[in-house]
Amino acid sequence: MKDSTDKATAKRHALTHLVTLLVHRFSLREDKADDSEIERRIRDGVELVGATPWILMFAIFVASVGLNVNSTAVIIGAMLISPLMGPIMGAGLGLAVYDFDLVKRALWNLGIATLISLIVSALYFSLSPLQAAQSELLARTTPTIWDVLIALFGGLAGIVGVTRKEKSNVIPGVAIATALMPPICTAGFGVATGAWSFAAGALYLYTINCVFIGLATVIGIRVLRLTPHHFADARIAWRVKFWLVVLSLCTALPSTYLAATLVKEEVFNARARQFVDREFLFPNTHAAELQINPKTRTIELSLIGAPLAQATLQTIEGRLAAAQLDGAQIIVHQSSDEKVDVTALKSSLLSDLYRDSQEASRKKDAEILRLQNEIASKNVLFAIAEDISNELRAQYPSIKQVMVGKGLVFAGDAPAKTMQHLRVSSSATLSTGEQNRIEDWFKVRTKSEDVVVHFEGPAHKVRQKRR
Repeated sequence: MKDSTDKATAKRHALTHLVTLLVHRFSLREDKADDSEIERRIRDGVELVGATPWILMFAIFVASVGLNVNSTAVIIGAMLISPLMGPIMGAGLGLAVYDFDLVKRALWNLGIATLISLIVSALYFSLSPLQAAQSELLARTTPTIWDVLIALFGGLAGIVGVTRKEKSNVIPGVAIATALMPPICTAGFGVATGAWSFAAGALYLYTINCVFIGLATVIGIRVLRLTPHHFADARIAWRVKFWLVVLSLCTALPSTYLAATLVKEEVFNARARQFVDREFLFPNTHAAELQINPKTRTIELSLIGAPLAQATLQTIEGRLAAAQLDGAQIIVHQSSDEKVDVTALKSSLLSDLYRDSQEASRKKDAEILRLQNEIASKNVLFAIAEDISNELRAQYPSIKQVMVGKGLVFAGDAPAKTMQHLRVSSSATLSTGEQNRIEDWFKVRTKSEDVVVHFEGPAHKVRQKRR
């Protein structure tokens, strides 16, 4: 009897020792800083004055450039120098210790910081020549419940780090994990480019981060039992808790829906790929290309090799329900040949490419030849222009100026017509017969019936003869 009692006592002592070790190991009070020091650290980061707004603007520019050129390293650098965490943690501290003046001041500074961030990022993206939405931008437009969890646990890590006696590198890590800077810059991109869906999604992600970092700060301060600044009766305490819960739920529920949608799409993608790999496994037929659209629930693939019979395709489609792909549609593209040799197909493709390149080269050569002929035909007139002028003035000494050219004539709806142009200016009046002889001579000289001749002189009106 005594032995059993001793054993029970030994077990209790061992269990008590184990609990003591665990409590000591995970205690947040072992290296906790003084309450006044904790409050000083958090309150110092609330105000947005002096150098802080300049640091914020520089960080916004750096983050915007990183998003614009799709550089993850640059974006991380911007997050490290961002001062946005201060007002958020200040608002959480104010709620935890019932210092509502601090809450108002923190939210006011957070609002100013957000407005500055939007203006600066929108200004950058409106001036940037790079307007394409890169993957780093797109990643901030559809927040999910996982972003909520990141913000919550990141905020918890942040408040634990800021309440230690010795400063740690936790806050920079939290700034990277929660990523406050990229969403607000993405919202600026949406404002600058008119992509309002981008702006809405990014602002929602920014709101998630702000709300749950603040909520994590409230939880951490309450767990560490910092002394409240003002007396709060049960009614005030209940109201604070109630509105915190409402705000958290209103922020988190839409992301839960988006996460559920994302999960459904990923599940559909995985099942569709497994279905195609399993069902379209034939010795002489291969799937060359596969496209899956979870939104329209379509599976589109191209087959090479021996075409499958319609009955086979219908049988495969009938197995969609068994693969948990109810309502999905299969679209199959296949050749009409009965057999396709893959080696022959490659040779044929190379032959087609070579033939296409040869055809393109012939077309280019023909175009060059056409342009050369066109230039040569234009140069013929200019080559004989001086001779035309000399011959006319030799025959008619009163001619003082000759202009030779070539141009297009447009008349009504008729197509444009290329005409040879001659303008003759004389000091004496040329008779009608002389004008007709000059026109006929110009036709012979240019070997063209399509001519326009203008006569200018002191005693006759400007005369135009055209055929």
